[in-house]
Amino acid sequence: MTLRELRYLIALADRAHFGRAAEDCHISQPTLSTQIRKLEEYLGVSLIERNAKSVSLTPIGEEVVRSARQIVSQADALLAATRLPRGPLEGRLSIGIIPTLGPYFLPSFIPLTKSRFPRLQLAVHEDLTQHLLERLRGYQIDAALLALPLENHDLEFLPLFDEPFWFACSPQHPLAQAEWVAEADLREETLLLLADGHCLRGQALAACGRQAEPEDDFRAVSLETICQLVAAGLGCTLLPALAARRPMWPKPPLSIRPMRSNNDSRRIGLVWRRGYPKAHELELLANLVREHLPEGTRPVPFEAPPDTLYRLP
Repeated sequence: MTLRELRYLIALADRAHFGRAAEDCHISQPTLSTQIRKLEEYLGVSLIERNAKSVSLTPIGEEVVRSARQIVSQADALLAATRLPRGPLEGRLSIGIIPTLGPYFLPSFIPLTKSRFPRLQLAVHEDLTQHLLERLRGYQIDAALLALPLENHDLEFLPLFDEPFWFACSPQHPLAQAEWVAEADLREETLLLLADGHCLRGQALAACGRQAEPEDDFRAVSLETICQLVAAGLGCTLLPALAARRPMWPKPPLSIRPMRSNNDSRRIGLVWRRGYPKAHELELLANLVREHLPEGTRPVPFEAPPDTLYRLP
């Protein structure tokens, strides 16, 4: 059994297709098939269920892939650590990011990292929090930019910034010219929210002082859809600061007013697996973001030195 065979198996698990997995591995499809069969023979189990239309893992195959991801990740970290000369944050780094942050944060974050760490190859995966945590634990990504807190004991994180919420409504809304909007102002409002699975949904409800919404409320999968409906006068919403500052929202433009609430912001942090071998490099990346806070966000009020490593409770 070799690392190469494990990489082939991981590629096949990710792509669920021999042809596409072979392309990713830069080998022919027959070669990939032969290597997978050799691995199965060595282990004495069937890892892949094959039929004319699809490829899927057997139950034991799923267990082997989980272990293979960990082995390959540790081997790559060992190889990277022994390559000389080497500076901080060189090579590939795979980072996940939630959809309510990605479109508004990445346009400044990616050039910033390329400027400070020109040899860093940043690979970004946008997905919901639950899916990113699964990918993180599955060794498919190295770290993730998520909203805190998270109730997980196998992860570590560093907070980056606090992102305030802003109230958004149509220009004709009664609150469109308000100096600021409080929880009490929103109790009877029609609130348009993202669908279940988006962490922003629960955060927005908390900022409004609500625990839950009726089952028949409209639920969208993107902030863009919600803002179009808000501009049409069909309700109001809460936007995180980076999204609220987007220069091209619907026409007529939204009226965006500041919030006053006990939960008037969300905290964004960089999260990774406990024991990740390059945690120090992630701290460098976190410090870079803190030094160049996105416009409209607030620094996290630290009670400990900024380099302190925070573990999830």
